[in-house]
Amino acid sequence: MRPMTRWAMTGALLSTAVAGPLSVPAHSAPAAPASLYAPSALVMTTGHGEKAATTTPERAVTVNCAYTTSGTHPDPRQACADLDRVNGDLDRLATLRGSAAGRPCTREYRPIVVTVQGVWRGTRINYEHTFANPCIKETQGAAAFAF
Repeated sequence: MRPMTRWAMTGALLSTAVAGPLSVPAHSAPAAPASLYAPSALVMTTGHGEKAATTTPERAVTVNCAYTTSGTHPDPRQACADLDRVNGDLDRLATLRGSAAGRPCTREYRPIVVTVQGVWRGTRINYEHTFANPCIKETQGAAAFAF
């Protein structure tokens, strides 16, 4: 091969190797931009029973605590503030004093299960806590569990 032909072929192969991966086929979707914030989106449920596996959820809400707070929770800002206060430790969240703190509760045993599933600051969460009755959930549980 002549040197000029070899250089031309080398240049063509080099440009194909470099530019080829940069071109995007028309049928592929562009990649989503990277977020500055780790995802924090949770689904919370409550239901009467002792274990989540045997309890039918009676109420479910969503909470999104990424850059802005949103969701179907009655007070998503307070729920996210509670989660921030305990750094996502849901065991500590279950023992915070709720909005009805100080209210006396009966000693009836009517268990209610709270479950939380989703992602908190990039960490997957699968949580369950059983309160003795709804009154205890309201007085001991944080505002995040008041739905």
